[in-house]
Amino acid sequence: MMELFLCSRQGRLFLMTSSASSDWLSLSETADLLGVHPSTVRLWSDKGALPVHRTQGGHRRYKRSEVELWARTTRPQSTIEPISVMQTAFRSIRMRIAEGHLEAQSWYQKLDQEARDQYRQSSRVLFQSLMNYLASESDDATSEAHSIGYEYASRAHRFGLNSADAARAFLFFRDALLQSVIQAYQEANVPSGQAWGEILRKVNAFTDLVLLNLIETFESLDHTSTR
Repeated sequence: MMELFLCSRQGRLFLMTSSASSDWLSLSETADLLGVHPSTVRLWSDKGALPVHRTQGGHRRYKRSEVELWARTTRPQSTIEPISVMQTAFRSIRMRIAEGHLEAQSWYQKLDQEARDQYRQSSRVLFQSLMNYLASESDDATSEAHSIGYEYASRAHRFGLNSADAARAFLFFRDALLQSVIQAYQEANVPSGQAWGEILRKVNAFTDLVLLNLIETFESLDHTSTR
């Protein structure tokens, strides 16, 4: 299948087909060439450090000669792996929850032990889904976000929370997640700028979709139960 690439040369844009050049690499192929995780390649690209091009469909493509030159001349000597940073963030989330922050929440005080256990486990599901989204090339998180939103809504409805408390419960975990990601990136000395803007944009985009699906699902469950 022929693929079109939107490239630039001397300030002018032009299209190139995959058959016109055989050294275009995908994100994963570039990661294999450099010996790093794909999320690291994405981070370098978002920071403007590694040359990157876009296909008409918006996918990243890398020119082998540019990647090899960059690796020889300007590649960072110390690699910060976003996956490692995110694992640090997850440990921070667990600490935030373990420090008694949950027990202080009014919605949490309304729950029995079974419900509390399920909400504690929900942070892992939310984090893993976010990781899957960040590691993917696509900006489409609709399916994953719908699943998480449905889970939060149905759990809240099942355990007798109202819609406001259902939203508060999700926002508690969303804010803990966001604070943990920011703290992890700060501790890893990742410079702020375009890379930070991109990671925060994707976190907010994903969690906003979850919240919207949570509200819509809760309203649907409420409407069904009152029939």
